[in-house]
Amino acid sequence: MDIPQHRLLVTGVPGPRSLRLAARRAAAVAFGVGSTMPVFAAHAGGGVLVDVDGNQFIDLGSGIAVTTVGASAPRVVAAVQEQVAAFTHTCFMVTPYEGYVAVAEALNRLTPGRHEKRTALFNSGAEAVENAVKIARSATGRPGIAVFDHAYHGRTNLTMAMTAKETPYKQGFGPFAGEVVRAPLSYPFRDGPAVDGPAAAIRAIDEIRRQAAAEDLAALVIEPIQGEGGFIEPAPGFLPALASWCRANGVVFVADEVQTGFARTGAMFACEHEGVVPDLVVTAKGIAGGLPLSAVTGRADLMDAPQVGGLGGTYGGNPLACAAALAAIETVEAGELVARAAAIGDLMTTRLRGLRAADPRVGDVRGRGAMIAVELVEPGTTTPDPALARAVAAAAHQQGVIVLTCGTDGNVLRLLPPLSISDDLLTEGLDVLAGSLAATSPLCPARPV
Repeated sequence: MDIPQHRLLVTGVPGPRSLRLAARRAAAVAFGVGSTMPVFAAHAGGGVLVDVDGNQFIDLGSGIAVTTVGASAPRVVAAVQEQVAAFTHTCFMVTPYEGYVAVAEALNRLTPGRHEKRTALFNSGAEAVENAVKIARSATGRPGIAVFDHAYHGRTNLTMAMTAKETPYKQGFGPFAGEVVRAPLSYPFRDGPAVDGPAAAIRAIDEIRRQAAAEDLAALVIEPIQGEGGFIEPAPGFLPALASWCRANGVVFVADEVQTGFARTGAMFACEHEGVVPDLVVTAKGIAGGLPLSAVTGRADLMDAPQVGGLGGTYGGNPLACAAALAAIETVEAGELVARAAAIGDLMTTRLRGLRAADPRVGDVRGRGAMIAVELVEPGTTTPDPALARAVAAAAHQQGVIVLTCGTDGNVLRLLPPLSISDDLLTEGLDVLAGSLAATSPLCPARPV
């Protein structure tokens, strides 16, 4: 569907059809399933989402970094249509098919490092993280897992244990899997200039050692740039120092690139910004243009450690998702979307750093490529202001812009536009965001930027 690439509000938000669907939802859908937006989607394409009432929203969320190549990207649509006409499922563990193998080959080629690799496909990011832990434990014969403050790795029992944020992800769902230790992350906005990347790595390693002996650790799992935790980008040198410590101690270094992978940060994978080559890379979200697919890719000796039948799942590497993934990867490479992500990042950070200079409630602007965060605080402090973040996001929603929040304290606005968005549409979305921020505090208005 060719959707005009502009913002358009024809009803209030939500409109009457969305309100009727919300009533049906309340009667049918479990209360614990939340939604950011009060509207129901009907169509999406490029950088625009259209709701059931005909309102057109500028999409600065990409379904949480999933539709990186744009919603309903033409190559993805065509590939899925062709595959669905051929067959929808056989289960790769019963009757394998070429699409799964081709995706594995592509991931082996694209992920950092030129060493021999293998790949296994799954359905969700959490499932892939859990399988990365299984692989590391099988290969090392060790039980322990090291993770970090503010981390988000999923909603399964093990990945909830690995996730830092209690509410809403963990509250009332314990007890959780054991053998998980947690270390402080490098957080430049809160650490200050006295704690650089190598110093933060020493601090983290010291904390890990206090909780577990290195010879008991199977893996260290880290998001190169944290997602749900607040788009926290560690200080330079932090990731390389951790990777070096892992190598020296036989600990598998696992990069959780679920949210950062596939051109999102202005590199194909975020680890590349510091030249880090992980032992295992976990991917999902942007891998398949909106279809459910995830993967673990890594060193062949590690990936081949589990016994035959130890990895897999009924739907893992579904043929439709594999077709979509191959088309999405082709779109990234043919469209030079790595470079496009970097250009989007330059546009956003220039504008948002202007807001930070003008408004003391904007504590930090950070991120890479098309993965940028605005941390909101009480004026002139580092004290989180989650109420302000909620108010700004809600105001933007009412004006036709999809903006997401995140952070352990819920005080961070996160911007994840599709890489297909035009500069004009992105600029308009940022105009609305700036206006929404100014409107939340008439006593402390942001100066025009």
